[in-house]
Amino acid sequence: MKNEILDSQPEYFTMTIALNRYTMNQPFKNLFGGFQPRTYRSQFNTLRFAGFEVAHLETDLWIGVNPDSFQPEMKTVAFDKIKSLRGKLDQYIANEPFFKKSLKPFHPSEIAPKEAVEMAVAAEQAGIGPMSTVAGLFAREVGEALLQNFSIEEMVIENGGDIYVLLKNELVLSVFAGESILSERIGLVIPPEKNKLGICTSAGTVGPSVSYGNADAVVVVCEDVLLADAFATAFGNKVKSPNDVEKVINQSEKYPEILSLLIVCEDKVGIKGENEIRILK
Repeated sequence: MKNEILDSQPEYFTMTIALNRYTMNQPFKNLFGGFQPRTYRSQFNTLRFAGFEVAHLETDLWIGVNPDSFQPEMKTVAFDKIKSLRGKLDQYIANEPFFKKSLKPFHPSEIAPKEAVEMAVAAEQAGIGPMSTVAGLFAREVGEALLQNFSIEEMVIENGGDIYVLLKNELVLSVFAGESILSERIGLVIPPEKNKLGICTSAGTVGPSVSYGNADAVVVVCEDVLLADAFATAFGNKVKSPNDVEKVINQSEKYPEILSLLIVCEDKVGIKGENEIRILK
């Protein structure tokens, strides 16, 4: 796994393949991805983003803000949000355990907190279970808590490959795609016009998390980070070989919520959407 902001070009941010996917009958902690050594963060550049890490139980975020906005109290606000959200979901799932086990759309009961309902609604659009959106949820909720308490111009929250951004200037994401010859050679341009965005990645060939496909990288961009998270998982499950790339790209056309979709499988790449693609290196 690798995720870096290149030192020589501070506008670049290398996206990690998502670790926070879900499988049937795993311990709840693994549904949050578990702690994975994220040594790539030591390579992050501090010219554009002042970064810090916040972790609680199995949730481990890297948060970057424009240096002028950074305040040490941000760490406490982020930690408190992670802790309270985790407690809320733990309490709910103790009473409705199938929410975390379902690989198919699940309709929560009236006891579900609004965050669980949002997860289920987003996942249903992609045709999968609600825990597919948990990483995106934590990234968004922490980001919103920071924005409510501090004046921030730019922000990136990375949760094992699922990213929530607030941008003032263009950002180029170079996609790490395992052993593919295209790994880190494709740049996805994220313009600032959309303000807040979710950029989420799934893979079947990289990382410890389970995917039912064999894609080296499936990247989805949506205004709703929960939807991006769900669609990345769903499309990643469908790419079994390079021959599936075009088919999955075509299937995505019926979802107007998807701003961009990028699929890398071995030496084949499929691209759909409004985001510019640049060839790197």
